[in-house]
Amino acid sequence: MALWIVFALMTAAAICAVVWPLARKPRIAAAGHEVVVYKDQLQEIERDRAAGLIGDAEAEAARLEVSRRLLAAADMQSAQASEAAALPPQVRWHRRAAALAVLFVLSCLPVGLYLALGSPNIPGQPAYARPNLPPGHESIAALIGQVEERLAQNPNDGAGWEVIAPVYMRLGRFDDAVMARRKALALNGETAARDADLGEALVAAANGVVTDEAKRSFQNAVARDLQNAKARYFLGLADEQDGNRDAAAAKWRAMLKDAPADAPWLGLVRASLARVTGEPAAGAGPTADQMAAVQNMPEAQRIAMIRGMVEKLADRLHADGSDVEGWLRLVQAYAVLGDSDKAKAAAADAKRALASHPDEIKRIDDLVKGLGLEG
Repeated sequence: MALWIVFALMTAAAICAVVWPLARKPRIAAAGHEVVVYKDQLQEIERDRAAGLIGDAEAEAARLEVSRRLLAAADMQSAQASEAAALPPQVRWHRRAAALAVLFVLSCLPVGLYLALGSPNIPGQPAYARPNLPPGHESIAALIGQVEERLAQNPNDGAGWEVIAPVYMRLGRFDDAVMARRKALALNGETAARDADLGEALVAAANGVVTDEAKRSFQNAVARDLQNAKARYFLGLADEQDGNRDAAAAKWRAMLKDAPADAPWLGLVRASLARVTGEPAAGAGPTADQMAAVQNMPEAQRIAMIRGMVEKLADRLHADGSDVEGWLRLVQAYAVLGDSDKAKAAAADAKRALASHPDEIKRIDDLVKGLGLEG
């Protein structure tokens, strides 16, 4: 508030310095000062002549020149005085009114524009405290702000909540996502997809834990649609977190059995199944033929050979990181082998290599979440 007062005073001082002359009465200009100067010069010439500093001829010539300038200045002073006296009082009042109008407009117009177009209710922040958005995300933040402003004015806009909820999820604003999912479900009606989406947001807000509320949402989704993949997967994850690995494996095997060949979640479910059964996930590192070739080897030698195959995959991906399927297999392979640190590092390397492909990065993030490698 103090800063506002200082700015207001500075603005008022600057405006007054510019506008004040318009409001002043007309006054005689510099001609009056010149008359005084020339009179002083005549007296000085007379003193110099009396002191013998200049001769009579020089004194007379100087006196004539100064007298000529004195008469001209006196004529100008008289003309200015006549002009000022002839100026009607109404004109002088109009000038003052114009000055006051300019002062008012220049003072109030910027404040009015700011109150109409700015955000005076947002608290100030130092530059270091402001969020640093990645390049290209500034427009996303602006669009989100517009949607949020519209929803604040119309909180019953079910379509708006439906639109902004997945955006909150992508940005990691999980509590906001839960709120938006609940509003969308209440305003637009319950469906299997909306129940599953709410459950997913609740799991994300709980740092990957399938809470009782989330589990109920997934059960509602499956009750409405037996093939809802999201709800089926998270119900299996709930079983795993409850210590019932067999039930989790059964649910995920049923998903794989019913899944279309191009289902985008196949890798995640296979990796999760491998995690609870201890069996290598399909496509997670060594191929089936390679695994069969080492079945008769001693345990230590067999594991060493498998690790060698996985490391070869890692070397290839570090040389050419554009293969998202390869990164998914590598992360899965490390997780199956129990090397969670290497799995996390591989996921981080994959996200750096695929930085320009956000959809592929999301697949990596989904796999990391499904493997329980977060944190």
